[in-house]
Amino acid sequence: MTTDLRLDLHVHSRHSPDSDLPIAGLVQRLGETGLRGFALTDHNSVAGHVELRELARAYPGYLFLPGVEVSAREGHLLAYGISERPPVGRPIVETIEWVRSRGGESVLAHPFRFRHGVGRHVAQTAPAGGIEARNGHNSEVSNLRAELIAARRGLAVTGGSDVHVLADLGRAFTGFPDESTSADDLLEAIRRRRTVPGGLSLPWTGRVRLALSNGGKFLARGLRPV
Repeated sequence: MTTDLRLDLHVHSRHSPDSDLPIAGLVQRLGETGLRGFALTDHNSVAGHVELRELARAYPGYLFLPGVEVSAREGHLLAYGISERPPVGRPIVETIEWVRSRGGESVLAHPFRFRHGVGRHVAQTAPAGGIEARNGHNSEVSNLRAELIAARRGLAVTGGSDVHVLADLGRAFTGFPDESTSADDLLEAIRRRRTVPGGLSLPWTGRVRLALSNGGKFLARGLRPV
């Protein structure tokens, strides 16, 4: 499938403890990225969803998908299409069932990342609808491993930049069917495995800089994890 409809499905705003980006600033940046929208996936928070709906009305040419990156027991999970915060710290299977019961869709976030990513066993067995096979902050090896497992399991594959600073928006993305016109269409495309991940991985030099930056934020938060 070839498509011009690209969205960044992993974006953090000021409602995440490790980002200070205003949501309006992210929207204004879209015209420079080739993206047609993004999913807002703040850490364990849906506080930005009201503003996202307001911006969707103000910018009808873009598509926005409400979401959250929830901290499950075994690692992080991207939950799309839900309006309330999932429970934090519970087993990932239980969290996936919670999201599905509310009409949402779950995608395993950045598998194989040392911190916050699920390991191989969970990636091979968790009943999520998809796997983030192209994360803009993951190594190429980790992204390829995630894509291989998704292919073996017949799961949807998505891409997202893991945006915490504005310059990262659009580094990685998900291609959707061109006829998609709503958040419901985007969710259905994930369920039907009609998505294509694209974009860049992060080389080792970038991962070192990112680790140092994340370490500083971790200390600034008083050693509280996201």
